[in-house]
Amino acid sequence: MILSILLMVMDHRFHQTETLRSTLSVLTYPIQFLAETPSNIGSWVMETLQTRRELQQSNQNLHRENLKLKAELQLVAALQAENERLRDLLGSAYKIGNRVLVAELSAMDLDPFRQQIVVDKGSRSGVFEGQAVLDAHAVMGQVIHVSPLNATVLLITDVEHALPVQVLRNGLRTIAVGSGRINQLEMPYLPNNADIRSDDLLVTSGLGGKFPPGYPVARVTEVKRQPGKPFATVLARPLAQLDRTREALLVWEVNVPPEFPEEEQQPAPAALPETEVTAP
Repeated sequence: MILSILLMVMDHRFHQTETLRSTLSVLTYPIQFLAETPSNIGSWVMETLQTRRELQQSNQNLHRENLKLKAELQLVAALQAENERLRDLLGSAYKIGNRVLVAELSAMDLDPFRQQIVVDKGSRSGVFEGQAVLDAHAVMGQVIHVSPLNATVLLITDVEHALPVQVLRNGLRTIAVGSGRINQLEMPYLPNNADIRSDDLLVTSGLGGKFPPGYPVARVTEVKRQPGKPFATVLARPLAQLDRTREALLVWEVNVPPEFPEEEQQPAPAALPETEVTAP
């Protein structure tokens, strides 16, 4: 105890043990390091395990959030596409200028012998047989059967469909007949000397009373003139997206009452005979 007290007094008053302490600290450092090694290893292991667990949990959370965002992104893309289609339909309806009704496709049959679609509007909405049906780009077909809640539309590419058309460039009139292929129409009644070319635009001529004039129908893709045959082979590609569209426009003429589009307008009452009025 006396020696310890003397060493403390000498260290405090005269700083005589400074060198000795430094030397001893160097010599005892390995022992101190070895003594602290188990504690340091335990702390490192706990921190590593905890960090790994947090990373796994964070990874799982990010994975779930990524899946959720991808699902929402798909919905946003679908809504954006639907918005663009509806905008095209509204723009098309504005250009048409007639009364129109937007309907959604509920069924589709595109086999070579029957190319028809079913829309979710029927007689309760004023739909009638023979009504013209369009999409945002061109003519799709016409209604052939109506029920209270839906209607069947015969597409222009059906083999039983024939549509009076004319070449927009020169007014040449002909008949566009369905070929049974969703991307092809035929014009079998054009003579070899007819003025028609590839890339000519075909529009409705208004003949037949089914389709109002001026609606786009198709664009000519091929013209073959064979000597010795009376008619040329003319093929066209429909401009309507018959195999991709999900909405359709049912069109009424502007001079048909909206409440009863299938009925004819009543004639106006006859005017009363005019009487001559003389000034006093």
